[in-house]
Amino acid sequence: MAVRTLWNSNDPDDPLTRALQPPFDESPEERMARIRQQEEAQRVSKEIDDEIALARKAYERRKRAIKILLLGQAESGKSTTLKNFQLQFSPQHFAKERAAWKTIIQLNLIRCVKRLLEVLQEEWESSLQTTTPSSIAKGKGVAGRTPTAPGVRFSTSPLNDHHRRIRMRLSALLPIEDELMRKLLPDSTAAANRDVCVRAGSGWKGVLAALSANTSTLDVQPQPQPPQLVSVLKGGSRPGTANGQFKDKDNPTAVLAACKDDIVTLWEDQVVQGVLKKHNVRLQDMPGFFLNDAGRIAAINYEPTDDDIVRARVRTLGVEEHHFTMENGALPGTEWYIYDVGGSRSVRQHWIPYFDDIQAIIFLAPLAFNLTLEEDSKVNRLEDSISLWRQICQSELLAKTTLILFLNKMDILQATLAAGIRVVKYVPSYGDQPNDVQNVTKCTCHPLRARALSKRHSPRPRPFYWHETSVIDTRSTAAILVGVREGILRAHLQSVNVI
Repeated sequence: MAVRTLWNSNDPDDPLTRALQPPFDESPEERMARIRQQEEAQRVSKEIDDEIALARKAYERRKRAIKILLLGQAESGKSTTLKNFQLQFSPQHFAKERAAWKTIIQLNLIRCVKRLLEVLQEEWESSLQTTTPSSIAKGKGVAGRTPTAPGVRFSTSPLNDHHRRIRMRLSALLPIEDELMRKLLPDSTAAANRDVCVRAGSGWKGVLAALSANTSTLDVQPQPQPPQLVSVLKGGSRPGTANGQFKDKDNPTAVLAACKDDIVTLWEDQVVQGVLKKHNVRLQDMPGFFLNDAGRIAAINYEPTDDDIVRARVRTLGVEEHHFTMENGALPGTEWYIYDVGGSRSVRQHWIPYFDDIQAIIFLAPLAFNLTLEEDSKVNRLEDSISLWRQICQSELLAKTTLILFLNKMDILQATLAAGIRVVKYVPSYGDQPNDVQNVTKCTCHPLRARALSKRHSPRPRPFYWHETSVIDTRSTAAILVGVREGILRAHLQSVNVI
């Protein structure tokens, strides 16, 4: 079959041919310049074509990849679930970030100590009284000493001078925390936040890896020591100190090592534990709680374990995309994208753009019946999770997405019930049923109830899975994630007509 030529560059009457022809009076210099321009234009055109080809390949590769969205309210365990994924299926990638997590864990420990010191200060301030003639007659005074004159302020707290001296020494940790937070989030007053905060896409892991690799990288301003501290330290030098001053006051590892004995002593003190109970403070429920491991983490030669990294708490501001390749298990080499999004109410509207082209959603619902939202103290966290789960199930944008529910923080639920906290106080509908894990789980957010909720509100039938989890437990979570991965892979292969 003959092919008709629509345009012939040799046709002298063609206007495009005439426009592209060089001028009749072109000089040799002009001819060389024209040729160079043409060669440059061809080079740029080829670069653009190559970039388009690479972008097309990346798009096709990304299209074949598995994409998971982690959803749930703030502090529900999304980032911890992500770290479990990396530990289980991409251990080499996980190991590369170990140095960065060391600094985060140290910062978590410092924040726990800071909160403990704040409670002690609240106790001292709330127990201050002024002597009166009647109190003098009764012999009530400061730390058991009999007051001699009226009008003298004294404390009725069981805390004594020993606790005050420890508190003074541990105040050396606070400048370290402030400087670390300025490096992590330089454009915000994040030190006032009770969480360790980082901004998505800021390269914070590289910053922390550099800090961990250097022995002296922080610019911490020295603070004047109170006179009482000098007298305390005259009796002898403490590890990492000399004449009451830290040798490496700008090194988190060195300062923590110097404060290790004081941290352990203060945390294990029964009087301090009584004060915490009096103020209704459970530091054990605090994200990034490491006081039980202070003796190990504050050591000068500390290296974080896998469990430490999984338990470490850091709040990401914004949406963070994590890309890694499966190194083991079924279909090694498969590319995965996991999106970790903020869970506070103010950022939930930013979830919607990430609903497109998602194979699965892992929704984390913490079993925190006795807690309220940080952003709204009138909203129960459990009720908020149920409401949010209903909205996810109803979304038309997620009609083809596999839903996976993690009823998370089973360990905290067990500890809360063991502490004697009654469910009926926070969930009146619970009534007089037994206050144990099995009945609480069944009646407050039983998996079958969640499954019925999914089926009733889902736009169309689709796979649904649920698990009772404690994602800081790496061993039990690893077994759950293997099943989750297999289910996601199966649904993905079905969607591309492979099986």
